[in-house]
Amino acid sequence: MTSFVFFAWFASHANDTDAARSLAERIVPTFATHITFSILSSPKDIFELKWQGNKLVISGNNANSMAVGLNYYLKYVCYTSVSWYSSDRIVMPSKMPVLRETVRRKARCANRFMLNYCTFGYTMPWWKWKEWERFIDWMALNGINMPLAITGQEYVWYNVWKKFGLTDEEIRSYFVGPAFLPWHRMANIDHWEGPLPMSWLTSQVELQKKILARERELDMRPVLPAFAGHVPEVLKTKYPKAKITSLGEWSGFAKKYESYFLDPFDTLFNPIQKSFLQEQTKLFGTDHIYGTDPFNEVTPPSWEPDYLARVAKTIYTSMSDVDAKAQWLQMTWIFYYDSSKWTTERIKAYLRAVPQDKLILLDYFCDNTEVWKRTESFYGQPYLWCYLGNFGGNTMVSGDLRETEARIENTFRNGGTNMWGVGSTLEGFGINPIMYEYVFEKVWNQGKVDVDEWVNNWATRRYGSINHDAAKAWQILLNTAYAERAGLGRATLTNSRPVFKDFQSWTTNPLIKYDNRELLKGWNLLNEAKTTTDVYKFDLVNVAKQVLGNYFKSVRDDFTSAYQTKDVQKLNLKGNEMISLMNDIDTLLASNKNSLVGTWIETAQSMAETSAEKRYFEQDARKILTVWGERGGHLVDYANRSWAGLTKTYYGERWKMFVQEVIDAVQDNKSFDEEKFGDEVREFEERWAGGNEKFTTVPKGNSLEISRMLYKKYAVKISSE
Repeated sequence: MTSFVFFAWFASHANDTDAARSLAERIVPTFATHITFSILSSPKDIFELKWQGNKLVISGNNANSMAVGLNYYLKYVCYTSVSWYSSDRIVMPSKMPVLRETVRRKARCANRFMLNYCTFGYTMPWWKWKEWERFIDWMALNGINMPLAITGQEYVWYNVWKKFGLTDEEIRSYFVGPAFLPWHRMANIDHWEGPLPMSWLTSQVELQKKILARERELDMRPVLPAFAGHVPEVLKTKYPKAKITSLGEWSGFAKKYESYFLDPFDTLFNPIQKSFLQEQTKLFGTDHIYGTDPFNEVTPPSWEPDYLARVAKTIYTSMSDVDAKAQWLQMTWIFYYDSSKWTTERIKAYLRAVPQDKLILLDYFCDNTEVWKRTESFYGQPYLWCYLGNFGGNTMVSGDLRETEARIENTFRNGGTNMWGVGSTLEGFGINPIMYEYVFEKVWNQGKVDVDEWVNNWATRRYGSINHDAAKAWQILLNTAYAERAGLGRATLTNSRPVFKDFQSWTTNPLIKYDNRELLKGWNLLNEAKTTTDVYKFDLVNVAKQVLGNYFKSVRDDFTSAYQTKDVQKLNLKGNEMISLMNDIDTLLASNKNSLVGTWIETAQSMAETSAEKRYFEQDARKILTVWGERGGHLVDYANRSWAGLTKTYYGERWKMFVQEVIDAVQDNKSFDEEKFGDEVREFEERWAGGNEKFTTVPKGNSLEISRMLYKKYAVKISSE
């Protein structure tokens, strides 16, 4: 090795050890001086832990692998859990535990992907650097090295569209509100909640620079966006010969919100791609991997296989002409979502039109459907097995751990040599962290995992020590809520528009297969666990909320029975119980800092520079959780979540209206007018979404005390179901 090459190698790896050291100082500052990081030469990602003298030595081939090694020590030696919430304390032992044996782990795959376009709307739109810094650290600790990084792209597009003759107003009104930007970026809707304030564009570009710098420091390869053909309709007035067509209606939005698509074969396509990539690289640099998703939940101009092939080839070429090292990353949601249209012939034509290994595919929803199985492993193109698990930020406690283990293991063994990695494509997070940490730890286990043992270890590190009550509780959770696949539109019935039977909409499906009385036992055991960590309080509140939410359906069914027999006394009794239960759930949720709608709204308002912007951001934050789109759209409650404030004043108020009007109808000897009530509910939802009442941003009460009180109040009732 020449002296120059050796110096470059040494400097590069010195940066790795410095990055790992900085991570340790942020995460475990009291132990950081007793941890040494060193480089381990390896062609594959690897870490090694050993104890030398009075120090822990963490070796790895790069900073990302060292971060995984640090997390292994925290989880399995210190019994410490690092949450993705920036406000959660990291509780460490008073004395640094000695590692008794050398530990060495290799990664089974080189690529570990994280995020979803939707996450930037359902979870992250109001994040500042504090939230991002913790989350990036969490990603590093869990070995993620391919994060989706799409913050700030509107500023890039602003500069690009200026070059193509559009005015400030034309550009900013083309964009949508901050929480809805994912669906604009995926070419689903334009103009909704626009114009986007200029202050938003400039603040986000500075935030993106920090995000990318930290992700690269920790040996991640951020996935930046590229041009897929989505253009402003007004571009037709500047370039009347350009072939620009509507992508059609999406999810019930009016025609004026439709998106427009520039034919990839138009002479304007390549100049726009070139301008965007050059502008983006100037601002953010590049890691040569670009997320591009044409035709997401919309109809292509043609379904002819030859046309689809030419589109794919043209999009890739437009990237590679600007960046010779370009790789295209695409989600395969479209092959699942519109499987009847995306036939074998069409998928094969589309994928094989791109040079081998230049199109990386995210098998997006493998917890439901593994597309690799019906496409001959994507006809040789590299792909990543991805666990989705959450839609809309819904707060249903669910996820099938054993099935997830079986599917990942099978893919590692039988998915083909082009199986390049593992990922998570969750739409929102803040619930079911066990599922995501399991998926990424699976990468570092060389074979089948004993799920029961893993869950016992999870309980230990969540609560800081071996705790028999916690372990028993989590075994019950494993066999109830975590034996049930997460899915689309999940919620307890509390979050549904009121109805007499079943549930009102596909966006609020409360059905469970397990016995709620079993989950009740788990709740009781968590009450007895008696630990103080923030993650314990989070788990306790969520399990208790789930049990009570499941029980709500039984009370509603009794209310319905009383309506059918016109039993006014029972109607009043069960109606009051429903409202009392909703209020109790809200009180429980209010005790946890991570379950407050007030925080969501206040952080949205904090993005503002003027009072008008403050109001604008608040409305955007309210709408995404509730009405979602235009009045009467079918996405109402898609982003439902059990949060304090939202539960009492939105979901609870709807049920309160229902109870009162049903009782009034029976007392007046009339049938309940469901159509009239539906109109009233929609009017109420619009008022709430446009409201400005204040909600607490500070947790109220002691979670354990409230949980125990509610258990005592409801346990006998639930047990007797």
